Amino acid sequence: MKIHEYQAREIFRDYGIPVPDGLLCYTVSEVEKAAREINRMVVVKAQVLAGGRGKAGGVKLARTVEDAVTAGKQILGMDIKGLTVTKVLVTEAVDIAKEFYVGLINDRNSKCITLMVSAEGGVEIEEVAKDNPEKIIKFSINPLTGLLDYQARNVALELFGDIKLAQTAASIFTKLYKLYIATDATLAEINPLVLTTTNEILAIDGKMNFDDNALYRQPKILAMREPDEEEMQEIAAHEKGLAYIKLDGTIGCMVNGAGLAMATMDMIKLYGGSPANFLDIGGSSNPQKVIDAMNILLGDKNVKAVMINIFGGITRCDDVARGLIKALEIIITDIPIVVRLSGTNAEEGLALLKKTGLPTVSSMSEAAQKAIELSKRK
Repeated sequence: MKIHEYQAREIFRDYGIPVPDGLLCYTVSEVEKAAREINRMVVVKAQVLAGGRGKAGGVKLARTVEDAVTAGKQILGMDIKGLTVTKVLVTEAVDIAKEFYVGLINDRNSKCITLMVSAEGGVEIEEVAKDNPEKIIKFSINPLTGLLDYQARNVALELFGDIKLAQTAASIFTKLYKLYIATDATLAEINPLVLTTTNEILAIDGKMNFDDNALYRQPKILAMREPDEEEMQEIAAHEKGLAYIKLDGTIGCMVNGAGLAMATMDMIKLYGGSPANFLDIGGSSNPQKVIDAMNILLGDKNVKAVMINIFGGITRCDDVARGLIKALEIIITDIPIVVRLSGTNAEEGLALLKKTGLPTVSSMSEAAQKAIELSKRK
């Protein structure tokens, strides 16, 4: 789960991380009121769940109230990476002497939460990692001890080079770690963390992601969720007992088991195709799951063919076949479907599908190649 910058800043403030004052606005008149209330130079920032807002023109400095109104008119309603800006954050501008990056992530390689800092702040950290990886300082945090004060000071001293500034920054690092653990976050970054011309250190932008599987114990975080259309699909699928993630390809996938789903997507890529989704119907033999899954797959306008790859263990192939037949009685579609059934009651399932005329294959590689071939005919 992702949240907006204004929400991340609220969490930062709750944990004592210094952030400039700001007001959320939905209309130009609210932008004007906020600028008058702050009563100094402000920054008007688009609030969308996408990076690169500044490059897209979604972040503008306003020296006067009139400038803020103009910025509000320009930003509200604009499109940033396919997302329409419906709200902006009007925040106090600060005199920046230097920008830094600070972030916490779950590092699968070290099996630890990793603190990453860089003097190259204010830009996308992925670009720094690609072009100048030596400019990123990484510290793996022992999960038994957490981030200790002296460790945070050492990292901060390496970043700032000044003991007084390092002490202030270290306090921010430890607070960021505490909120990361307390909120079940998977990403928490301050970009940029700025040093002002008066030697203050402030978090002027924030980004946080959270573990979906932990949201049941994070009601305050869950209340912040503002799902887009794709997330709504994923949430609806989850409520139906399906694991679904939309991707950018053209081959819709229905599989039972996460490992088989990953292997199926790899197989599609191997033969030159591109998967449109990850969709795991799980181990249940409930035909309704297949109906629900087909509704999701065929509702994706990018899907040009569907590949169904079932290896029956707990899942019965004949039940999958019945669910598919029923789904196609309800949903009228000309999208080609390729089916591979193997395992429990596979022969019974294939016999049922034979009557429908659906293409069936015996191997996963054959299914992937057939689905890619059929998708190109659309």
